[in-house]
Amino acid sequence: MHANVYIYILVMASVTYLIRVLPLTLIRKKINNVTIRSFLYYVPYVTLSVMTFPAIMDATDNPLVGLAALALCIFLALKGASLFLVSIGACAAVFLLNLI
Repeated sequence: MHANVYIYILVMASVTYLIRVLPLTLIRKKINNVTIRSFLYYVPYVTLSVMTFPAIMDATDNPLVGLAALALCIFLALKGASLFLVSIGACAAVFLLNLI
């Protein structure tokens, strides 16, 4: 059974390494295609959103509380609040809504 764990770790490390090295070795020129450049520009934001949104909804017992906190965070961010104030607002919203 312990041998399987080492095989799993080896496969995971190999895949992670290949994902990072293949683009560096296969693409040596600057990418001039506007569509591909736009796609690559937004990939980190989409990835972060896809990982964060389910965590927001599952962080509380009631998904509606998480959704309300998310709405407040978006509102505060659009008004130019700092990251610290947005996170404090989210915590306060969740706390207060769970009291109700």
